Amino acid sequence: MNGKVLVMGASGFLGNHVVKALAEQKRDIRIFTRKGSNISTIKHLDFEHVYGDVRDKNTVERAVEGCSVIYYCVVDTRAWTRNTKPLRETNIEGFRNVLEISKTAGVERFIYTSTFMTIGRNPSGIASEKDEFNWWKEAPEYVRVRVEAENMFFEYCQKGLPGVACNIGMTFGVDDVEPTPHGMIFAFAALGKFPFYWDAYFSSVGIKDAADALLLAEKNGRFGERYLITEKLLSIKEIFQIGIDTTGLATRLYLLPMTIMNVSCFLFETFANIRNTETRFSFTNLRLSRLTKDFDNNKALKELQWKPRPVEESMAEEAKWFASDECACKNLSYRDL
Repeated sequence: MNGKVLVMGASGFLGNHVVKALAEQKRDIRIFTRKGSNISTIKHLDFEHVYGDVRDKNTVERAVEGCSVIYYCVVDTRAWTRNTKPLRETNIEGFRNVLEISKTAGVERFIYTSTFMTIGRNPSGIASEKDEFNWWKEAPEYVRVRVEAENMFFEYCQKGLPGVACNIGMTFGVDDVEPTPHGMIFAFAALGKFPFYWDAYFSSVGIKDAADALLLAEKNGRFGERYLITEKLLSIKEIFQIGIDTTGLATRLYLLPMTIMNVSCFLFETFANIRNTETRFSFTNLRLSRLTKDFDNNKALKELQWKPRPVEESMAEEAKWFASDECACKNLSYRDL
């Protein structure tokens, strides 16, 4: 743990928390982001900064050179996008560049941020890392791309890359500066701008706890293994209730039947098409919110010695942050969805 550590995707929600956790350990940090990325949450920390793009091998080589550990937090999360080509370019082709260069460079640890959505379904209703992906017909292209990327990662591990995968649940907490898709809708609920819920569930985890899990994966994770980093399965109603109870900006929540949710998604997507934009409030995201099942996190608890806080605490912290003067989310409108 004495060598230089590279955090790729350091401007993202998880990436910036990984940088902060490493800084607390006084590690020698290098970050890799695209030019123009928002690093306001970590700019006060001590690190070396390399600009580039995972699709550009030259900048990846400069970033990886001299690093013994890599935390890979780069992902295009736009499950709702109509143009899926960029999803593959970043999540597969760019990732392949990084894997090949890292293997050639001889890095000692490669910690990969994967997603709980690559886990298969278990007939018992509670899935674990052992369950191979098995819901191809229901999965949108985004999920299929993430499964393909994870499979590629393990192929490199079989070729000698000392890698560990962390399959992260829906993350909640402060400093979601450019809100994640689920963070955006949680912000609307916490700010009293969306006093509704639908029949859906999120497998959730606090963002700081997720970052801690990645650091523990570097220390305790077994090469070629994956670890489910989720704390608890909560309904959308429970999550939104935490938001409004924390801020007091709404008094109650109202159940929207799925027929109304489907009509709403249709209208949002229609207006987005008219404006030649895209919307997070899409049929794809709605479908994904209803496909989430429960997971067994015992492997991470035991092998990584991970000790997450109740995710409700992180949700309350995020709701307070969304309502604070330092967060621009108070100015959100439905056009932002």
